Amino acid sequence: MDLGQINPLLLLASLMVAATPILLAAIGEAVVEKSGVLNLGVEGMMITGAVVGFAIGVNTGSPAIGFVAAAAAGAALSMLFGVLVLYLMSNQVATGLGLTLFGLGLSSLIGKPYEGLKAPSMAKWDIPVLGDIPILGPILFRHDPMVYVSLIIVAATWYVLTRTRAGLILRGVGENHDAAHALGYKVVRVRLMAIAFGGACAGLGGAYVSLVRVPQWVEGMTAGAGWIALAIVVFASWRPWRVLLGAYLFGGITVLQLNLQAAGAAIPVEILAMSPYIVTILVLVVISLRGNHGAPGSLGRIFHATH
Repeated sequence: MDLGQINPLLLLASLMVAATPILLAAIGEAVVEKSGVLNLGVEGMMITGAVVGFAIGVNTGSPAIGFVAAAAAGAALSMLFGVLVLYLMSNQVATGLGLTLFGLGLSSLIGKPYEGLKAPSMAKWDIPVLGDIPILGPILFRHDPMVYVSLIIVAATWYVLTRTRAGLILRGVGENHDAAHALGYKVVRVRLMAIAFGGACAGLGGAYVSLVRVPQWVEGMTAGAGWIALAIVVFASWRPWRVLLGAYLFGGITVLQLNLQAAGAAIPVEILAMSPYIVTILVLVVISLRGNHGAPGSLGRIFHATH
């Protein structure tokens, strides 16, 4: 095994790219769960965002329009979930799983004509002055715009949840929906808006895989990223900056195992490929053993409005 082949600067720069789709999906899901709704359909929304973003990107020649379309597709699919669980009172776990299966099937249908095509390339931002800083420049300041958009979304989410009245209302609805309703807050409306935001973020995460990371359409290309995003929300105890940490940790392990494969590590390829998922499971087991980890009080509970 030749560890000299692994460039630490390239590894850290790749980590940010590998983590971005999961970070986008996880921060959206964190907001959804903060409002008291458990949406297990993240994978379905991601793969739908991936195929819609790719299709629109290829047809318009613009990755930016592809990302906007992907966010809209993810939000539209999440609204289907929102109507079923908030108005028709369906079980959140079963509906979320159904949404994932629906998304996987829908993406396969839409994506058939696009197999083998290449996505329009997205220019990287080489930020003047900052990009020239030794060591830090190549790692932090030479990425495509979506890497920075994901970080802005995390910062904005943290600010809204912790520093604004809207964030306080959303957290109140998630902690005790009956008390929030008694105070006159529109629980269903707040949750619908949170679900739409989560869907849009998942769509963006999926589009990042198909337009930047791969960049082509392959059936099932999100490969469980939506499930990892769900696990990271729990790992992060529903806190935005911890979501960032969890996504970058998973991204780091993913990039490291790919580099170890390339360097010819004397570990079976299958075990290396499994390693990010094994680490995620182990982290969740440790968190579960700790007991109370800050889940919103009304998470997963059906809200019955009493007039």
